[in-house]
Amino acid sequence: MGTFMRQYWLPACLSSEVTADGDPVRLMILCEKLIAFRDSSGRVGIMDHRCPHRCASLFIGRNEENGIRCVYHGWKFDVDGKCVDMPSVPARMDFKEKVHAKAYKTYEANGLIWVYMGENQAAPPPLPEIEATMHPEAEIWCLQRDCNWLQALEGDIDTSHVGFLHVGGIEADDLEPDHPMRPTVLNRAPEYEVAQSDWGVMYGGYRPNDDGQMSWRIAHYMFPFWTQTPNNRFVSRAIARAWVPMDDEHSMLFDITCGVDAGNPAYNSTLKDGTPLFDQISYAPNTTDWFGRWRSTDSEANDWAIDRESQRNGHQFTGIPNITMQDQAVTESMGPITDHSFENLAPTDQMIARVRRRVLLAARAFANKGTVPPGIENPDVFYKARAGSFLHDPNDTLAGAYQAALAKAVRWPVNEIEAAE
Repeated sequence: MGTFMRQYWLPACLSSEVTADGDPVRLMILCEKLIAFRDSSGRVGIMDHRCPHRCASLFIGRNEENGIRCVYHGWKFDVDGKCVDMPSVPARMDFKEKVHAKAYKTYEANGLIWVYMGENQAAPPPLPEIEATMHPEAEIWCLQRDCNWLQALEGDIDTSHVGFLHVGGIEADDLEPDHPMRPTVLNRAPEYEVAQSDWGVMYGGYRPNDDGQMSWRIAHYMFPFWTQTPNNRFVSRAIARAWVPMDDEHSMLFDITCGVDAGNPAYNSTLKDGTPLFDQISYAPNTTDWFGRWRSTDSEANDWAIDRESQRNGHQFTGIPNITMQDQAVTESMGPITDHSFENLAPTDQMIARVRRRVLLAARAFANKGTVPPGIENPDVFYKARAGSFLHDPNDTLAGAYQAALAKAVRWPVNEIEAAE
């Protein structure tokens, strides 16, 4: 699976995490210990943290004059890994043109730095055309989760948990009539349609609304580790969430949203009386160790800040006040890698089952037959995915409801380009 994922561009870090001639940043991606730095010209380098001379870590190196210089013997490397200075070697013995640090291709756009870790560094594929990542004013936040990437991702494609984990303690009358979570509170046991797609797998969780329409919550799995979740309003907001494997037992979430409304209602909406539906996430200060970035102050060490009194008597079904920590708690509580043989999947888990199978088959086809992974040669397929909630004709199918919602959606950048023309 790691080799499979290396065929794709991967989110590595935020643009704001590296500054010109600033401190290098440790990154752990696909079990590799890397450093990221921005040189004097603003270019970003991502490379193996070991100096190819004697393997001292370049994290403690000097970021200066368009390169990272090892403090052990002064060898210096540019963002492409080329050795540009070998001051500890006599000039007549210099062989810097033969030495390269293991460096990866990078790309920076819209506040996000991408890395391509595949073997063919000379000809990386195009970037995936994921709508939310294409917006210059996209909102991006990160969070580290202490469990396997697929385990973390599966929480995003499981809509039946929302009526309990997130809104199990509130009633429909607590929410405004147009709140996207109100149909979930009215009916906590959705039915599903699941369909394979060019970009991965999509599902629609549907349930009757009290106005006679059908409430749809449509979401996607996109190769290799992306999701689009359904808590936002479909027509006005785009979302993409990457669950980048750091190693087998740690994942980094990149949550990216854009749109024309005030933000994702799952995180910042209120009850009808103005009470915030959820608390905001609290971050611990970043540290410089391999797992020191974007950690919450709450974790297994403090039971994810669970308040048992609130669980018994308050509006939080879990007793955990932050929506992200609610997801964090249940997925981390399974252990760093879940033993799936212990599970008993239900009909409402069909999206989970279909995604697991789709991922396995694609990875095996690549490993055994050399089949090109989905979306590598046709990155525009990802743009066809849009997630969210909406109301629709109760007699329509998933395909019909999805196409009707797409026709009304405000999208980036197509709508803006068409308007300008």
